[in-house]
Amino acid sequence: MSKTVLILRHAKSSWSDTALSDHDRPLKARGERDAPRMGRLLREQGLLPDLIITSTARRARDTADLVAQGAGYEGEVEETRTFYHAPPRAYLERLRALPPEIGRVLLVGHNPGMEELVEVLAGVTERFPTAALAHVALPIASWDQLTPRTGGQLLHLWRPKELR
Repeated sequence: MSKTVLILRHAKSSWSDTALSDHDRPLKARGERDAPRMGRLLREQGLLPDLIITSTARRARDTADLVAQGAGYEGEVEETRTFYHAPPRAYLERLRALPPEIGRVLLVGHNPGMEELVEVLAGVTERFPTAALAHVALPIASWDQLTPRTGGQLLHLWRPKELR
């Protein structure tokens, strides 16, 4: 038995409105194209999550919603402020609290935390541009067994520019 974590950096965001706070920045047109594409990829790969958890930042929430639509995901999209510019520890704490019936979860957040989370979970360092999606298998039967030393395996890493 194993668990699966899908790690998604939010799609490309806009800096055009300088009056907005960082937390409130929207997606750029490229981000609005890339996010649903990553959702379709999840569907095509048979990787529909049981749960999506996203940062409360607008660009992350919008990414999560567009990915969910592209994937045909109809479950809950949970928002958590603790994912806003979070270190890997924050993601690990949330993952450890998941109920056992959740087999596959999609996390939507920010760099450098997303890149660092892949490194912690799978022991590999990868370039993680906006809308990059990592598929990590964890050799655990329940989420409460997860530690930084669990030794997951990075099965795939998709970057939007490589999918065109």
